[in-house]
Amino acid sequence: MRHGSIPGARGRVRPLTLLGDPVLHARCTEVTDFGPELSRLVEDLFATMYAAEGVGLAANQVGEPLRVFVFDCPDDEDVRHLGHVVNPRLVTADGVTLRGPEGCLSLPGLEAGTERYDHAVVEGLTATGEPVTIHGTGFFARCLQHETDHLEGRVYADHVTGWRGRRLMRQVAKSSWHR
Repeated sequence: MRHGSIPGARGRVRPLTLLGDPVLHARCTEVTDFGPELSRLVEDLFATMYAAEGVGLAANQVGEPLRVFVFDCPDDEDVRHLGHVVNPRLVTADGVTLRGPEGCLSLPGLEAGTERYDHAVVEGLTATGEPVTIHGTGFFARCLQHETDHLEGRVYADHVTGWRGRRLMRQVAKSSWHR
């Protein structure tokens, strides 16, 4: 495999945006320019995701309020899903609702039981403007819902309610990274 064909190999690792930063809580804007800057952003997202050992990363998690996310995520059958989506729309989220542990690179070191559907479909574009449809089940469906949430200005903690939500917010308050 050529070095340049590995996602993120030409990207630079960017600082992660942490919970509390306003960019994480605002709806991201549609991408209209499909030029080299977008390709660089996708490369940087992959490089940053891999450096942080994540399975998905949205552009606002590196401070860019654009509707883009990348993923390298297994499903429940351990099939690897690798790619990116520009201007994604979650067109289907259905099936069984499962509560599973969910974490986020913008809330480092924390996770909480979060309810998500076990099937999701996202439609959008590639960095070159080609239409793409991504189907996910199990853990990968959770990833697709999580990343599209980011682009709507939501984090997984927004879905965690009751005692789980209160416990998570106490952990955030005690964390070394929280402002």
